[in-house]
Amino acid sequence: MTTVTLIGTRLADVSREFVYEGESGDCEGCPYRSQCLNLSEGTRYRVTGIRENAQTLDCAVHDAGVRAVEVEPASVPANVPSERAYAGSKVSLAGPCPHTECPSHGYCVPDGADFDEERVIDQVLGDPPHETCALDRDLTLVEFRAEE
Repeated sequence: MTTVTLIGTRLADVSREFVYEGESGDCEGCPYRSQCLNLSEGTRYRVTGIRENAQTLDCAVHDAGVRAVEVEPASVPANVPSERAYAGSKVSLAGPCPHTECPSHGYCVPDGADFDEERVIDQVLGDPPHETCALDRDLTLVEFRAEE
């Protein structure tokens, strides 16, 4: 489902994905709050369109202002325990990983998914980008279904 919101003009590119982190302290008193703060915190979104005739509005958070874009919830690629990696199943992430240098770290600790929630697997993508897990986990790369 498409939603119109305001994001920083430097971020307003079709296909750009971001996780909405909620209100900044600098948003207090802004006349555009209701147009900006209309997304769900912690949800990953993809920009699907840019409102061409919309003006750039001043913003205390974004130095180049904000503009109107269309967004929709996006799927989240993640590594999950292999024994539960089936399309349509509900699964949680394996848990935190301190190995930030690992090529899979962004999938083991993905933006837009929390460790304490179960998500539905939309698609199994296959083997994760790492050769060996430093935590000795057997993982499979999947795509979590976009949140509604």
